Amino acid sequence: MVYSQLKEKVVVIIGASRGIGRATAELLDQHEANLVLGARDITELGQQFTRKEVYPLEIDVRDEESVKHFVDQSVKRFGRIDVLINAAGVGTFSSVIDSDTTDFDDMLTVNLRGTYLSCKYFGKQMKQQQDGQILNLVSIAGNTALAGGGGYSASKFGVLGLTKVLQAELRTEGVRITSVLPGAVNSSFWDHIHPKPDVENMIPAESIAEHIAFLLCQPKQSVVDEITIMPPEGIL
Repeated sequence: MVYSQLKEKVVVIIGASRGIGRATAELLDQHEANLVLGARDITELGQQFTRKEVYPLEIDVRDEESVKHFVDQSVKRFGRIDVLINAAGVGTFSSVIDSDTTDFDDMLTVNLRGTYLSCKYFGKQMKQQQDGQILNLVSIAGNTALAGGGGYSASKFGVLGLTKVLQAELRTEGVRITSVLPGAVNSSFWDHIHPKPDVENMIPAESIAEHIAFLLCQPKQSVVDEITIMPPEGIL
């Protein structure tokens, strides 16, 4: 597919150091987008991405002041924000009754509250511009009850609901917002999950990046509210 529209488009990726975020950053870098790459640790990003139009920038989505600083510095660097991609996320898996409350709180804080904060502050910038696009990486766990995924599903159901509300609030302000719901993706997300599932038949992270690039190239006269991307054999 031709991605000529990506050149010089200002794209912010939060959660750019691994998984879908990293794969998307690599693809958009190839097509010369202007990138702000957000992560808690940007050391590897600074080493890999060397174009002057790529700006690795630290962010901790758990910290509201960190998010506000990140937004301010992103706008200061490029003068506008065309796209926000929320790809940061954490997950632990167990039954609800056996789950650790600290893990539950962490998933809500990073996955849901972090998305809320970035959408809140970047949304204000886009409303001021009367133009912009937000893609929230939700997961199929955001609309499907999966045994063993209580805290993760709770956070992702929340992200899907938040995204729908943002669509209702910002649609008339020139801001196009999409929920991206992948099934299981072959990425570093599973590295700390024990036992580690078979990733052979999961969706490659690079495939999700291609879908994201496709969404970024759609005309402003149409909006994809939600897209579901599944492995050939189902969720897992």
